[in-house]
Amino acid sequence: MSIILHIETSTNVCSVALSKNGRCLFSKSNAEGMNHAALLSVFIAEALEVLKSDEKKPDAVAVSSGPGSYTGLRIGVSTAKGLCYGYGIPLIAVSTLEVLTAQALQSVSDHNALYCPMIDARRMEVYAAFYNADMEIKREISADIIDSNSYTTILDQQPVYFFGNGAEKCKTTLSHPNARFIDNMVPLAENMISFAEKAFADNNFVDVAYFEPFYLKEFQTTTPKKM
Repeated sequence: MSIILHIETSTNVCSVALSKNGRCLFSKSNAEGMNHAALLSVFIAEALEVLKSDEKKPDAVAVSSGPGSYTGLRIGVSTAKGLCYGYGIPLIAVSTLEVLTAQALQSVSDHNALYCPMIDARRMEVYAAFYNADMEIKREISADIIDSNSYTTILDQQPVYFFGNGAEKCKTTLSHPNARFIDNMVPLAENMISFAEKAFADNNFVDVAYFEPFYLKEFQTTTPKKM
């Protein structure tokens, strides 16, 4: 038996789920902005209330590992680590882009196409990777600056479905006829369940003390201009 708490905070959506043996028992999300610090503990408390008296704690915590919002990932991972320390349970890391891709494949199944999850970075920059319909990675995750010539070599060969909050700002720029878009696709904790269950069964855990999310780029701050 496995009871897993799932935490997804890589974008502006704060999302928590609880699963038992792969079945979702609880799921809640909020997309009203970066309120993760205020909402996450509330959602987790509500999720754990679902457990029966003989199931006092989860067997593991799964957290989105990025890439994504620096602040969001820090909040999610630090909260997950605190729970793992407190309960004495293992930590599971789940790729944000894999979760997005699995969700996209539930709505579109085209074995002749590639799938490109995109997380918004800055300006016209996105964190992106390419997968095929079997969830095999065909191009590793990178930070890409999008212009009208982006991914032309790939798009000349086959259709590509773009999705995620980074894809929203690329619609007018990526005008290649093989560029297709899936709307309203955000990573949610409930879509982490299958990945976390497999990791739990394989004892594929990360070190609670040393694990860091995949930021891809270091956090950057701006220096105020002198008056």
